[in-house]
Amino acid sequence: MEESRTRDLRNDLPASVVVFFVAVPLCLGIALASGAPLFAGLVAGIVGGILVGSLSGSPLGVSGPAAGLAVIVFQAIQSLGHFETFLVAVVLAGLFQVGLGAARAGVLAYFFPSSVIKGMLAGIGILIILKQVPHAFGHDSDPEGDLGFVQPDGETTLSSLGTMFGDFSESAIIVSFSCLAILILWETVLVKRSSWFQTIPGPLVAVAMGILFQWWASKFAPALALEPSHLVTVPVVRSPLDALELLRFPDWAQITNPAVWTTAIIIAVVASLETLLCVEATDKLDPQKRVTPTNRELLAQGVGNMASGAIGGLPVTQVIVRSSANIQSGGRTKLATILHGLLILIFVILLPHILNMIPLAALASILFVVGFKLARPSLWQNMFALGWDQFLPFAITVGAIVFTDLLTGIALGMLAAIFAILRSHYLNSHFMQVLETEEDGRRRFVIQLAEQVTFLNRAAILRALKEIPDGSAVTIEESRSLFVDHDVTEIIEDFEKNATGRDICVERVQTPRGSA
Repeated sequence: MEESRTRDLRNDLPASVVVFFVAVPLCLGIALASGAPLFAGLVAGIVGGILVGSLSGSPLGVSGPAAGLAVIVFQAIQSLGHFETFLVAVVLAGLFQVGLGAARAGVLAYFFPSSVIKGMLAGIGILIILKQVPHAFGHDSDPEGDLGFVQPDGETTLSSLGTMFGDFSESAIIVSFSCLAILILWETVLVKRSSWFQTIPGPLVAVAMGILFQWWASKFAPALALEPSHLVTVPVVRSPLDALELLRFPDWAQITNPAVWTTAIIIAVVASLETLLCVEATDKLDPQKRVTPTNRELLAQGVGNMASGAIGGLPVTQVIVRSSANIQSGGRTKLATILHGLLILIFVILLPHILNMIPLAALASILFVVGFKLARPSLWQNMFALGWDQFLPFAITVGAIVFTDLLTGIALGMLAAIFAILRSHYLNSHFMQVLETEEDGRRRFVIQLAEQVTFLNRAAILRALKEIPDGSAVTIEESRSLFVDHDVTEIIEDFEKNATGRDICVERVQTPRGSA
């Protein structure tokens, strides 16, 4: 047991460092896109890591402020008038989530088709890459963590790719390409040659290189130094007491405001949905294929949101980008999640000046690798090989996420999956066999109904019965059917009544269980 814990720690500690580096700019960027104080994003990251990580049953999921809530948070702050009023809604949203967990609403997670979850992963992977290309070139007008097609800076995901060529930084390009080269070399060559390279994560080396470049340029080549807009920007506090002064607290006088309760319900529903989606996606990425207890996850997220709102933080959910970075960096247990939260707390309070030397271009190179692994070509090949019923919802989910946003993409993917299910149900309502026989000179048709026959199968069965030529013999085999809808039974009975006029002999072999 002790050896197992030591082995897990050797994997979880490096993974937590990588997740920490990825999480800090995302927390800040999501706060900026939400129109909230920057420190609110860091508070949510700390709470999501330490508190939610401790309470959650997810071994690899990482929680924090979510890009999918940014628009809702921005609009809520504007409509409620004050950030302190909004914090009341966050606390209440957490209370609602605790109620959802107690009501065992986590079962909803199991109703998302695998094709849609895999499409979500691939779509986010492509989106990460597209969103990070401008940052790699030094065009940092779009906040980190924005996952919407229409961006807060007025651009779109695609238009910003063109705009960046008029606003790029040579130093950012040097940093991003150098860091990407380190990551590729580290993972494809060095790790395979020596176990020493396996103990130090490549992303940590890449970030260290970015920091060293900024330090060297600031000292010896000021013309190459990156401007503050191209670096992580963490609020600098001189002591823990200064950090306490940055905290904001709910205005409890607004708890009777109906708009606050409406906002709380919206946040609770959306945050719970994002969490359940991420839980499903994270479990699929888990090399050990562990299953997260979803009701416990809703409870953990609810407690986290109550705590985050109480001390001035943004709403938290389980988030796929940080969870994916954790998995791909070798994280094994939820210790990695907890440690990443502790690192945010320590560095924000004690070492913010180091964080403020990290180039966004260096982080872009890390996210390029994360995005590529989520949308790897082999995934597309595997989904295509499964057939159109799986590939179509997958591809629609991917495209919709890239060109709209996460929740809209999931909704469109679900519609495509439901259509594929209905189509399959329609096509597989029955099996018809034609037997050539000389008995009475009739052709015999045997129609074998499926196990479950619902009103959705009416059209297919009606068409099959209409196509039977006059003067035939028909056996309608229902003995294997566990359920036959009343609408279908009516069609068969009407066919029996009209069969005499068409000189058709009909035999029904019904199930002993009867029909519905």
